[in-house]
Amino acid sequence: MRYLDFKKFSIYYDPYLIISITLLSIIGLFFLYSASDGNTSVLIKQSIFVFFGLILMIILSQPDPQIYYSYSGFFLLISVILVFVAIFFGPEVNGANRWISFGFITLQPSELCKIFLPIFIASYLYGVKLPINLRNTFLTISLILIVFLIVSSQPDLGTAIVILLSGLYVLFLAGLSWTFIGSALAIFVISLPFLWNNFLEPFQRQRIATLFNPDLDPFGSAWNITQSKIAIGSGGIFGKGFGEGTQSHLNFLPETETDFIFAVIAEEFGLVGLTILIGLYFFIFIRCFYLSINARDRFCRLVIGGLSLVFISTLFINIGMVIGLLPVVGMPLPLISQGGSSLISFYIAFGIIISMASHKKLVPR
Repeated sequence: MRYLDFKKFSIYYDPYLIISITLLSIIGLFFLYSASDGNTSVLIKQSIFVFFGLILMIILSQPDPQIYYSYSGFFLLISVILVFVAIFFGPEVNGANRWISFGFITLQPSELCKIFLPIFIASYLYGVKLPINLRNTFLTISLILIVFLIVSSQPDLGTAIVILLSGLYVLFLAGLSWTFIGSALAIFVISLPFLWNNFLEPFQRQRIATLFNPDLDPFGSAWNITQSKIAIGSGGIFGKGFGEGTQSHLNFLPETETDFIFAVIAEEFGLVGLTILIGLYFFIFIRCFYLSINARDRFCRLVIGGLSLVFISTLFINIGMVIGLLPVVGMPLPLISQGGSSLISFYIAFGIIISMASHKKLVPR
């Protein structure tokens, strides 16, 4: 059932997504409470974000997709302007200008770009004839790179990579040729030495070097990954129990409430807990995949497909860096890590996904 009809008023929803996302959010609060060593203020603040985020998700699922189609450019423009506001006027935290402070709340506007960029690209490519010609391909890639470079200049390479992927996903789903994909990958590989020497910051190069050889700096850049691996391995099959993780609660493992909360979950709940958690993530993704296939038109299919791939990519990047397969880039675990901006951005994404899936009137060309 996709909507409740109260004569003149209808509520659009998808019960599978709403229930699974709510369940994951509640489980996330449970995990965060342990990762924060029982800090009730962290739990209360995150609970407020979850509560209002779920309400926002329901609200954003009610408009017809035509609204998102018509105003996609406006939404993207506002999000990019907010990124510039953060760069020039936002507070500097750990050498980065990524946030806008409103006193009682802090917003990271780059999180909005990863939602509204793929929506805008989907609206642009909706009326384009297949296969996509070189002109439309290069225009789309140029826009993606512009937003990517703006966000990476904060600096925020982790979010910038997700933004890059969010745009490329929609381009791929819209019918990008495999010849172009292969050529682009070849150019990227050839350009790696240039990107290494001219694009990456020294600390970013150090993180990548440490990924391949942790012995280079075992008590510096390699410390986080080493402690994370110890935490994951010590959890075993069933884990040490809620609040009993030694790596996290004895302060060996850093960033337990944000980037490395997955390691905390592994240590305290073991392989069984991780299997349940990842299973819930994949249920949400498979449901989105089903909704994308059955969406009413190409615009809705591209939006649902693009946003769901952003969601699952964020999960893979976080897990990859926590287990030592990817360099540490500062990526939260979706719907679980502490942080209001990332949390709210995914609620926005799922609200839009539900809107795309539950409305059946065709978008006019």
